[in-house]
Amino acid sequence: MASERQYSPVDRLLLQADAALRTLLPFSGASSRPSPAIVQNETELSSEESRHVAGLMRINHTGEVCAQALYQGQALTAKLPQVRSAMEHAADEELDHLAWCEQRIRELGSQPSVLNPLFYGLSFGVGAVAGLVSDRVSLGFVAATEDQVCKHLDEHLEQLPEHDAKSRAILEQMRIDEQQHANSALAAGGVRFPAPIKFGMTLLSKVMTKSTYRV
Repeated sequence: MASERQYSPVDRLLLQADAALRTLLPFSGASSRPSPAIVQNETELSSEESRHVAGLMRINHTGEVCAQALYQGQALTAKLPQVRSAMEHAADEELDHLAWCEQRIRELGSQPSVLNPLFYGLSFGVGAVAGLVSDRVSLGFVAATEDQVCKHLDEHLEQLPEHDAKSRAILEQMRIDEQQHANSALAAGGVRFPAPIKFGMTLLSKVMTKSTYRV
């Protein structure tokens, strides 16, 4: 059996740059799975409903941008090869969500947030720092982050118009995947973050939500 390829620090930086471009450039993130929305019929939305749903999907798209950056930052500084591999695998799965959300935003006549490069940089830094502290903290941060994402998705599912089956199908599948990522991170040895830290993460997520809903 061939051994796992060993990348030099320069190689890893180039891979990180490629991942950033694939995340941030329009239409550059290809999904490995078809969007759950393709089997759903498009229904007519009012102008107000379309703007609101586009805002919700923009928030989720930015959340996936942050997830990509977080995982890439953690993969860069992870100490154990299996943890690095797990982070990279999770990032690949999140690319599906990224592509699905962007496609739905475009269908609604809108576009992703212009603030995505800023949030990518911040999230990459947080992920890299978490990986430097320890792999258990890094995995715990993944679990806590995915818990926050699941809460957002639950809120957004409640806010969607009942007849918007396309957006609902996307968010429901994302909810399943994100919960699995959280469970896997804890099962791999991630620490459970205390309530005060989770509260701080909630406040930060609210800042992101308010700033990306319209832009």
